[in-house]
Amino acid sequence: MNPETAFAPTPIFLYGTAWKEDATQRCVEDALKAGFRGIDTANQRVHYYEAGVGKALQSVYAQGLLNRADVFLQTKFTSRDGQDHRLPYAPNAPLAAQVQQSFASSLEHLTTDWLDSYVLHGPSMRIGLHHEDWEIWYAMEELFYQDKVRYLGVSNISIDQLRALWESARVKPTFVQNRCFAKTMWDKNVREYCRAQGMIYQGFSLLTANSHIFQDARLQEIGRRTGKTLAQIVFRFALDVGMLPLTGTTDPSHMREDLQALAFELRSDDIALIEQVAVL
Repeated sequence: MNPETAFAPTPIFLYGTAWKEDATQRCVEDALKAGFRGIDTANQRVHYYEAGVGKALQSVYAQGLLNRADVFLQTKFTSRDGQDHRLPYAPNAPLAAQVQQSFASSLEHLTTDWLDSYVLHGPSMRIGLHHEDWEIWYAMEELFYQDKVRYLGVSNISIDQLRALWESARVKPTFVQNRCFAKTMWDKNVREYCRAQGMIYQGFSLLTANSHIFQDARLQEIGRRTGKTLAQIVFRFALDVGMLPLTGTTDPSHMREDLQALAFELRSDDIALIEQVAVL
């Protein structure tokens, strides 16, 4: 990275690009035009079309709407078990080389020479961190030391795994991205550990993983009182408890509505209720 490069600030709302396939370019363009300035993707072709994100970026750049320094770009390294046959690296290469190859492929897809955030898509096992995880993380740290990425992060991680990573990593994760369930009080243990260590918690599937709570009469009453949609209320709650939320809607009107969560406030008793809505 050029030391004189202007960087986009860390956004307070991310647009997620999973499961968009051929609609990826259109959705990302719509999200950027709606006002999103942070894009989350992954070099994992089975669930993401990272090159489609790059096409969208080139389109908005060419239209003069934005430039690279306006957009916070986050992508991920995904291990072999999370990939299909369309690998962004040589399957028999050492893990460190796979990280390098995947990162280089991401830069090409996204038409950039640096990234704002590079995320380990998840540990290799449900329990503990194994030598494969550390080999990958050390390779990611090298990208940081080479000034190719501003921040490192990790996704799909338990509280015990996160503690182990934080305590032993040379470059500490800045971002932690988890699927966020109301039934666990919105991943409260991980969120609180992130807050204590100065990490930023990114919550995804806030709506799709918790659709059952929209039938809760207490949540519906908050909606009636505020005049806001239940999606807006959930995103406002996420912001109020210190999350960096993700939305992945494909509807431009919903993109604009989701961003309106930035423009109102919830009462403290609303926040307390929503945090416990699935356990009360």
